[in-house]
Amino acid sequence: MEQNHKQDDQSELYAGFSTAFKSFATKAIHVGQEPEQWKSLAVVPPISLSTTFKQNGPGNHAGYEYSRSGNPTRNCLEKAVAALDGAKYSLAVASGLAATLTITHMLKAGDSIVCMDDVYGGTNRYFQKIAREFALEVSFADCTKPEKLKAALKNNTKLVWIETPTNPTMKVVDIKACSDMVHEHNKDIVVVVDNTFMSAYFQRPLALGADICMYSATKYMNGHSDVVMGLISVNREDLYDRLKFLQNALGCVPSPFDCFLCNRGLKTLHLRMERHFKNAMAVAKFLETDPRVDRVIFPGLPSHPQHDVMKRQCTGCPGMITFYMKGKLEHASAFLSNLKLFAIAESLGGYESLAEHPAIMTHASVPEKERIVLGISDTLIRLSVGLEDEADIIDDVEQALNAAVTSKEEVNAGRPPTLRLKQLIRRMLRGT
Repeated sequence: MEQNHKQDDQSELYAGFSTAFKSFATKAIHVGQEPEQWKSLAVVPPISLSTTFKQNGPGNHAGYEYSRSGNPTRNCLEKAVAALDGAKYSLAVASGLAATLTITHMLKAGDSIVCMDDVYGGTNRYFQKIAREFALEVSFADCTKPEKLKAALKNNTKLVWIETPTNPTMKVVDIKACSDMVHEHNKDIVVVVDNTFMSAYFQRPLALGADICMYSATKYMNGHSDVVMGLISVNREDLYDRLKFLQNALGCVPSPFDCFLCNRGLKTLHLRMERHFKNAMAVAKFLETDPRVDRVIFPGLPSHPQHDVMKRQCTGCPGMITFYMKGKLEHASAFLSNLKLFAIAESLGGYESLAEHPAIMTHASVPEKERIVLGISDTLIRLSVGLEDEADIIDDVEQALNAAVTSKEEVNAGRPPTLRLKQLIRRMLRGT
């Protein structure tokens, strides 16, 4: 009976979403991991720490010569990621921003980049403060509105950078519609999708028309908050050859140990993402009914403006929720400071629940005027809902709201919560 209830809940959760990718778990566990590639027939790929490899003669090597150029442990990871992305090729680099750097290095001075207006703060910072210094033109457009993206395209546009869902306001971009429009304008423009928030389990940008799928693998793809890494997947051989050259020439490569850890993380990606979705949906529904919350932005809710797009191009939702508290900065800060299970920390996508204040933390480098336009206000809070028990997560969110806002009347009146009185009452109840 309990199993039937779980199946019913699962069916309801995924109703209307695209069909799950076939044999995903099997590929995550087996592709690139074949024991026959090792003389020892090791079932788990070993960590190859050697920086150099013996050659049979000058220039006559067995596939590896120097670990920056290629490494057996990294090769296992890259093969697995390519299979999960539905790609021919994948490359691992030292971080998500290293992936951004490597991709952008395909361009030359005078080329133009059109970037989604709401993106990870580090991406915004790189394009505005570094790429422009190398004579690359950079403009920003709201790609949820195809007409704005179309208006931003120029004769010298070479790269379109899409992030979906966006960080932190969770906008969802129609990848196929944008890719088709961009390629109709100029088939040589490279469309990049930052798939960090979704992981390969819930979204495949290459199948929707994108030319490059990239990740900060630090997040869901690794999923254990113990690796900093980036990933790039492609189908086009010309893009792979250029990016492979840049991976080696720029030297932004991850360590074999980090590759081992990320490769291990992929083995449970399907299980983790399903739990993230389940927990996040429960938290989003709870927040949406709480009078102290002004608005919840979660693509899995029907209230999300691009809910239909999300269901059409994805197989589920990640554990990312953004919401606006009623009140002021002090209310948002009090909420974050009173969380107990959630840790106040940057990053996302690990097994543990994290919470942050984008305007102060991850997006502080975005100019204030731009933050206001994007809706990154003082009361915006971002949650990365982890894998803990659903009831415990909701209990923590509720008690933090209680501590931050003593009553909805105080919020409506614009008065700060009486936290000292609240703390005094709690001490009296504990007898301390």
